[in-house]
Amino acid sequence: MTGSDSAAANAATPPPPPPAEITFEGHFGKNPLGEVSFTALCSRLPSVLGQTSRMAWRIDRAAVILLLACQVLTGVAAAVLLAFTARAMHPLLGGGEVSARLHAAFPALLVVGIAAAAGRIAGAFASYADARITPTLTTAADTALVEAVCRVEASAYSKDGFADRQEAAEMGVVRTTMMVKDAQRFTAALVRMVAAGGVLTLMHPLMLPLLLLAVLPAGIGAVLSAKVDYETHYANVADRNVRGMMRWWATMSKYGDEVRANGMTDYLLFWYRTLSDRIDRRTLTIAPRMLRIVLATSALGGLFLLCTWATLAWLAMTGRVGIAIAATAVVAVQTTLAALSQLVINGAAMFHTSLYLADMRSFLDLAEQLAPTRGALTAPGSVEEIRLDEVVYQYPGKEAPAVDHVSLTLRRGEIVAIVGENGSGKSTLTRLITGIFLADKGRVTWGDVDLADADPDSVWAGTGLVPQIFAQWPLRARENVTLGQPRTFDDGPVWDAVDAVGMRAAIDDLPKGLDTLLARELYGGSELSGGQWQRLVCSRALYRRPSLLILDEPTSQMDARGEHGILEAIKAISADRITVVVTHQLENTRLADRIIVMEEGRITEQGRYEDLVHAGGLFAELLALSKDR
Repeated sequence: MTGSDSAAANAATPPPPPPAEITFEGHFGKNPLGEVSFTALCSRLPSVLGQTSRMAWRIDRAAVILLLACQVLTGVAAAVLLAFTARAMHPLLGGGEVSARLHAAFPALLVVGIAAAAGRIAGAFASYADARITPTLTTAADTALVEAVCRVEASAYSKDGFADRQEAAEMGVVRTTMMVKDAQRFTAALVRMVAAGGVLTLMHPLMLPLLLLAVLPAGIGAVLSAKVDYETHYANVADRNVRGMMRWWATMSKYGDEVRANGMTDYLLFWYRTLSDRIDRRTLTIAPRMLRIVLATSALGGLFLLCTWATLAWLAMTGRVGIAIAATAVVAVQTTLAALSQLVINGAAMFHTSLYLADMRSFLDLAEQLAPTRGALTAPGSVEEIRLDEVVYQYPGKEAPAVDHVSLTLRRGEIVAIVGENGSGKSTLTRLITGIFLADKGRVTWGDVDLADADPDSVWAGTGLVPQIFAQWPLRARENVTLGQPRTFDDGPVWDAVDAVGMRAAIDDLPKGLDTLLARELYGGSELSGGQWQRLVCSRALYRRPSLLILDEPTSQMDARGEHGILEAIKAISADRITVVVTHQLENTRLADRIIVMEEGRITEQGRYEDLVHAGGLFAELLALSKDR
C-alpha cells in the first residue's frame, strides 16, 4: 500500500464511538423531589432527626444518652454565660475605681469562665459519643444494604431499574457517616439558639425576630441548593453506575491481558474520560443556579442583619436599654447569630443527607418486597424425585419465555445431561430445578413439596451448584472449598473434596497450603489457573454432599486429564443423588443415563447417547458439527 493509500485508509477510519446516552429510566426514573414544595422539604427535618435518633438508639444507647446530656449541658452553659455576662457588665461599665469594678464583677466573670469551660467539655464528650455511634451506624447501614441485595429473589436482578436503585442506595451508605455528626451539631445549635434567644428576648422583644429574619434567607438558600445538587446527582446515577462497572473491569488484573493484547487501553481511557466529562458537565451546569441562589439569599440576609444592628444601636442611643444591657446584647446577638447560622447550615446538611438516606431506605423497602415470599414447608433432606409439570418462566422485558411448558422428572441415582444451543433455556431450567427462580406457571416439586411453598433455605441446604460463571472468592483455599460452612474441625472432608477433583498437588504447591489466600491482588495472596479454579469450584459442590448436584459447563476450562477426572468423580458419587450436567461438549454426555435436548425453551428430544446419535435430530446435528471442527 502506498503512502497516499495509507493516508486515505486512515482518513476513512471512523473515530471511536462515545459512550451511549445512559438514562435513569423506568419506574424509578422520576426525581422524587421534582414536584415537592419548599414547605414539604423543610418538614422532612423532624422525621430525619427522629429516624437518625432511632437508628443511633438501637446501635448504642449509652452513647445516645451521653450525647443528649452534652447537648443539654451546652444549652445551659450558653444561657448561664449570657446571663452572667449581663451581670458582669453592670459593674464593669459603671462608675468608680477600676479595681472596685473588677472586684464587683469577679463572681459573675468566674461563673462565665466556668460556663464556658463546661460548654467546651460538653462539646468534647459529644464528639466522643459521635465517634462511638457513627462507625457502627455506618456499618449497620452498609450491612443492611448487602444483606438486602443477597436476600432478594434472583429474578430481582432482571427487574427494571434495580441496579440503578442499588447505586443510588450506595450513596446513602456513604452519607450515613455524616448523619450523626450533622444531627448532633444541629441539635447543639438549636439548644444554644433557644438559650441565647431567650436571654436576648428578655433584653428586648424586637431583637430575636430580627435575628430570625436575618438567618431565614440563608436557610432557604441552603435547602434550595441541596435540592439542585440532588437533582444533578439523580441525573448522573445511571452514568456513575456504568462508569463504576467499567472502572472495575478495566483495572482488574484478571482482565489486564485482554485489555492490553486487544489494544483496548486507549479506547477505554477515551470512554472513561468522555463519560466523566458528561457527568462533570451536568455538575458544572448547576454552578450558575447555585450562585444566583447564594447571592440572592445572602443579600436579603445581610439586609435583615443590618436592620438588627441598627435596631440595637437605636435602642441604646434612645435610652430604651442601658449601656450594660446593650453591651450584653452585642454578645447575645453574636451568640444567637452563630447558633442560628449553625442551625441553618447543619439543618441543610441533614436535609441534604436525608435525600440520599431516603434513596437507601426506598431501596431497602424495595428489596424487602422482592425478598422470597414463599411458604414455610421443609424440603426433603434426601430428595428421591424432582418433578416439573408444565413449567413456564419468562424474564422481565422478554417477549418469549426462556422455559416454555416443560415437564420433566428427575430421579435419585440418575445422571441427566442437558444440551442445546446458546439461549435454549438450559441454565434457566437449572435455576427452576433448584428453586433459584420460581415458575410463572406450572409446578416444581421436590418429593411432595412444591418449591413455591418451601422455605428456600431448606431447598438450598440440599443443593450443590457449579455455575457456568463462578466466583473466585478472595478467601483462603480452605474457605473456597467449604464457603465458610465447615462440617468438622479437621480438614479431612476438605481434602476428600480436593482429592476428588485432582487438586491435592496444586494445593500442596501453594505457599501455605489450605491456608493460602487465593487473591493475587492482596499481599501474600496466590493465584490459580482457570482450570484449577474450575476444579476448586467443583470441589465446593462435592464437599456439600448434596441431594441435587448441578454442574453447568463444569469442565470448560480444564485440560483432558482434568476433565476426565471430574467426570469420573461425578459418576462415582451419582448413586446417592440426582445429578444434572449442562454441557456443550456432547461427547461428555456419554456418562449420562438420560440426555435432554432443549430448543427455544422446550424439550425436543430425550434419550440415551446411543439413541440420540442416530435419531437425526438436533443432538445428532450438533454432535456432527462438533466433530467437523
